[in-house]
Formats: sequence, structure tokens, C-alpha cells
Amino acid sequence: MKNIDTKVVDKHYGSGGIMDKIEAGLRQAGKDFNLLTVDDLAPVDGFHTRGRLSTIEVAELADIKTTDLILDVGCGLGGTPRYLASQYQCNVTGIDLTEEYITAGKQLSKLVNMHDKVTLHHASALELPFDNNSFDIVWTEHVQMNIADKTKFYSEIVRVLKPSGRLLFHDVFRGYGDDPIYPVPWAENKSISALVKEKDARLMMEAAGFDVEQWHTKTHESIEFFKQVAVKIKTDGPPPLGIHILMGDNAKEKLKNQAQNLNEGRVSIALGMARKV
Repeated sequence: MKNIDTKVVDKHYGSGGIMDKIEAGLRQAGKDFNLLTVDDLAPVDGFHTRGRLSTIEVAELADIKTTDLILDVGCGLGGTPRYLASQYQCNVTGIDLTEEYITAGKQLSKLVNMHDKVTLHHASALELPFDNNSFDIVWTEHVQMNIADKTKFYSEIVRVLKPSGRLLFHDVFRGYGDDPIYPVPWAENKSISALVKEKDARLMMEAAGFDVEQWHTKTHESIEFFKQVAVKIKTDGPPPLGIHILMGDNAKEKLKNQAQNLNEGRVSIALGMARKV
């Protein structure tokens, strides 16, 4: 699989004016900026299938402790770090390739008074700016599908994990049907999409130095999620705050295509936990 131009990936996600759009959505939703909570940001913070619900499911796979040091690779706006820090009272670091996400994420962390426990960095998943054996848990949701060099991706995660550290993941994979239809939330076209089948990803994790302890396919649940979203939007219209504001003018088309991809087996969704051997 050929390498993907990180500048194109950055441009895809960094649509411009993200913080302004979020603030406008919060005002439209009637939120008081002086009383904002992590839950208030949940509709836009969960830029992955099934949003906060899937984040909770992933977290429940591991016995997260207050003393755990957690790294979220591909943290987006920092929504998951904020949720984990607030829920488990632990310190969470996040990195993302898209600088605009990190800039907005830092502002959002201040708005909900989580900036003391959440640290966000602009960095690449293929060159993590951390020492070996630094974290108890590495977390990643809907990130590897934009990374062609998955060997390097998983090897970097292994490197920064402490002995017996845990990888918690939630990802989009290639299905067994026809090629995916584009555009989708993570790619306007296949040039920045690097999907692999679930079985191949598992083999790559194991080759990098992981023992995969849990693997749960969530395609059916994801299909149901998109059905519910479609019905709600048809009935009530787009919500004032949601992931659609991160996807540009063709957000509706991206969500529709992803729903079709899932229904037709073109892609699959899975989450799980692996431990550093």
C-alpha cells in the first residue's frame, strides 16, 4: 500500500473555522459558556461511529485507574481525553496530525476546565514525541484508516507503552463486499484511505508485539446507529452541534455513503484491547 500524503490528510480534516462553528452550535443549543461541561461537547467531540456510546464501550474493556497515564493517538478535538480525564480522574495526553483540531481542542479543554488533566500536541502517529515505556494505555479511535504504514503505526504504539501496557482501539476496516463508496468521513476519495480487513489488522498488531485479548465486531450496531441518525435528521433536521460541522459542505453525502458501505459489507467496524507482550 502506497504512502499517504499527510498534508492532504491534514487539509481533509482541517476545514477552517472549526472553533467558530462549534461556538455557534453551542450558542444555538442554548449552552452557557460559563457552565459548559464535557457532556455538553459530546455531540461534536465524538468524531467516530456511535459517538460517546462507543467511547464508553472501549473504556469498559480495560480496568482504567486514576494513576494510569493514557495517550490518545489521533485524538481529534480531544474529546476522548476530556471524557477519560473527567470519568476516571486520570491524566490524558492526545496527539493529532491536524493542527486546527489541536488548537480548537486546547480551547475546548479550557472552556470545560479540563486543561490541567488533558494535554494536547500537534504530532504524527508515526513519530510519537514520547520516550519508550511512557504510557499505561494507548487509545486510538478511527485513525489507522488514514495510515498506510500500519507496521510503523502499531510499532510506535508498542514503543511508548510500558511493559504489559494496553492498546484500546475502535476502527473502521475493509469489508468483504465491493470497494467502499466515497466520499466518507475520513476521506474524500480513496487516495487517503488505507483500509485493511479485520483479520489482517489483527495480524499486524500481533506482528508488532501485541497479544490481542479482545476483539468485538460492531458493524450491526453501527448500521443501527446510522439508521437512527437518519430518522432523527429527517424528523428534526441537523442538530445545532454535531460531527457534521467537522465534515464540510458534503457531510450529508459522507454519512449517507458510510451507511451504505456498512449495509453492503464494504466496510466493518470493530473495537477491542491488545496487550504489549
